[in-house]
Amino acid sequence: MKSELTIQYGGKDNTESELIAKAKDAYKAAGNKVSDIKKVELYVQPENSIVYFVINGDYNGEFQI
Repeated sequence: MKSELTIQYGGKDNTESELIAKAKDAYKAAGNKVSDIKKVELYVQPENSIVYFVINGDYNGEFQI
């Protein structure tokens, strides 16, 4: 089974894969290796246009959507 999640809010569309890619980019920009990623958790707050993320249970970050 394949699935795709799209979050629509305030005239914007964001897919799950786009948000994961942005989290990976932020992780890499902080000097980490994308190949080290085992798990990505996303917490979307569309009313604030922010996505918080946790990578491998110990790295926290956020980005604007």
